[in-house]
Amino acid sequence: MTPQWMLLASEFSVIAFALVAGVFLTFSDFVMRSLAATQPAGGIEAMQQINRKVFRTLFMVLLIGMAIVSPLMAVWTILQGSGAATIWIVSAAVTYVIGTFGVTVVFNVPMNERLDRMNYDSAVAAAYWHRYVPAWSFWNTVRTLASAASAILMLMAVVELA
Repeated sequence: MTPQWMLLASEFSVIAFALVAGVFLTFSDFVMRSLAATQPAGGIEAMQQINRKVFRTLFMVLLIGMAIVSPLMAVWTILQGSGAATIWIVSAAVTYVIGTFGVTVVFNVPMNERLDRMNYDSAVAAAYWHRYVPAWSFWNTVRTLASAASAILMLMAVVELA
């Protein structure tokens, strides 16, 4: 029998993964296209501000928290032998840690840090911006899909655990 806390943690994880996916979807769907439609200096300055403000948000708690919590849940289910739910929880954790958090750390954050070091109205920044937007958007879409997939995988675990 699954402890009540594990079922609650799994249900919370579905919501957390979905919320993270929703934020990323917002950027992939219209924020980046909107910023790209402005003059480079305006888009760059706005993105710099977004990247500076994001650190003090609930989104960051969810983004980083789920990179810690989901592997712990996966280890617990492996050790407990939770049947089919183990496969779903491990799959959700691996998908999230690699496809969401890993992509964030390896691709999006370094691009953001490079952009942040630039003077938003410089020619160098404008040239970088034209490469930044499509590359950042591509990796953001990967994060969106990975977060959404993690939510679906964890939902399957909830069905098994309930």
